[in-house]
Amino acid sequence: MSQPNAGERPVGNEEANEDAGILSKASADAIALEAIHNFKGQYPKQLWLLFLTEMWERFCFYGMRGILTIFIGSEILNHLPESLADKTANLQYGAIQAFVYAFTFAGGLFADKILGFRKSLFWGGTLMVIGNFLIAANPHHFFYIGICFTIIGTGFFKPNISTMVGALYREGDPRRDSGFGLFYSGINVGAFLGGIVCVYIGKELHSWSGAFAAAGIVMVIGLLTFVFTQRTLGPIGISPLPAQMPKSQKKLREILVYAGSLAVIPLIWLMVKNTDYTDIFMYIVGPLTLLYLVYEMRRLNKVERQKMMAALVFIIFSILFWGIYEQAGGSLAIFALKNLQPNLLGMHIDPNMVNNSSNAIFVIALSPIVGLAWVALAKKKANPNTVVKFGLGFLFLAAAYYLYYYTRFFADSEGRTSLNLFTLAYLVITFGELCLSPIGLSIMTKLSPKPLWGVMMGMWFLASAYGQYVAGRIGASLAEVPEGASNLERLYNYTDGYRHLALYALIAGIVLILIAPFVRKLMHEVT
Repeated sequence: MSQPNAGERPVGNEEANEDAGILSKASADAIALEAIHNFKGQYPKQLWLLFLTEMWERFCFYGMRGILTIFIGSEILNHLPESLADKTANLQYGAIQAFVYAFTFAGGLFADKILGFRKSLFWGGTLMVIGNFLIAANPHHFFYIGICFTIIGTGFFKPNISTMVGALYREGDPRRDSGFGLFYSGINVGAFLGGIVCVYIGKELHSWSGAFAAAGIVMVIGLLTFVFTQRTLGPIGISPLPAQMPKSQKKLREILVYAGSLAVIPLIWLMVKNTDYTDIFMYIVGPLTLLYLVYEMRRLNKVERQKMMAALVFIIFSILFWGIYEQAGGSLAIFALKNLQPNLLGMHIDPNMVNNSSNAIFVIALSPIVGLAWVALAKKKANPNTVVKFGLGFLFLAAAYYLYYYTRFFADSEGRTSLNLFTLAYLVITFGELCLSPIGLSIMTKLSPKPLWGVMMGMWFLASAYGQYVAGRIGASLAEVPEGASNLERLYNYTDGYRHLALYALIAGIVLILIAPFVRKLMHEVT
């Protein structure tokens, strides 16, 4: 009977030791996760670090968002007639924003299946840094290639940091909503700073390179913050691939994801420059995504499927909400540039800085107040359920767009109107956003089974992609005025459109409130 050579161990022992190592790591991970879930107080310490990471990423994102339409129209398309340049800028803005959010679905999917949330986030942040610095190097020549890197990077970054916030809480933890509320404030701190700084550098200092460079620099800060954060996350966000899988196979799959994400850059470049291709893409990707979700749902039990149906109701209505709301980066940016007086409460200020930052500062100020209002209503057992809150969000949205419409009655002969009333509309729209958006992030993780968290967060952002796409189409239609039209005629054209959008939002809000009891049944114990 043969014996093992000296220094060798029987294969069976090696396998046993490997299995024991895997079990030991799984046990350690479970203990670490339990320790995270058992945090004292209102917020886990990891949330503050994720807050900072997201804050800098949102500075980068919203800083770019605030200048995109203006930059495209005035610098990239300045060879076109003004009306056509504004229309095309809106379409390209809508395409860019749509692809940003569409790729969050892919980012969530690859994080769920291969990379894990951490590697996905770091890869996305790295691509965003590259994209911003490419544009900063030469905004006129490298804009489209740089924006493609940024689109893919945001897709890998955004859904996965939100999912990690949800993973800090065990199922049923009542503190989850307040955690997402704090996280949402981090988004808006970054949005406020980015909206002010990038617009100021680009417009006031006349340095588009500086504006895009600023976005890239803060993204580097965000990545460094996350590197430090990883040490405190335990098993949250690690690769979902089986521990028994050979390292070489894991590495190959990761490399294929990285290479594939870079390989689609030429396709995105083509679709952003020619928005007719964007139309085709959006007509295809939505139905395919729904088919994939149906495929995943076949494994779920009846209650889980009903919860997923409720989630789809929220997703569908959110498309309309964002389609109207997201005029902020498109038609409202042009409206602020050409049709607003630079005077707010007696102070001289650039209307585009107000357009890009006022909503964020209102969210920061009002989030605690709205949160306390929900708590007070809950104590009186009068807190509206999530569906009704979505409906209320639409009603506030309608009121805000009626105010945008009403600015026409304060216009001067040059077609410039009150920045004060415009800012008041942003205050109203903020109440609508606070009824919908932070709750939406949380409700996706509540209604989704854990294996589909990343996919459903991606679906939530994919709905935003369609909202952005719709917003671009709406903004383009508002920009269509006869060549040579006066600035006052342009103002009337925009405000007529805002009146129609207010009506659509009003109808949607009423419908949601009416169907709330039916959707509430589908949600079961989730409120």
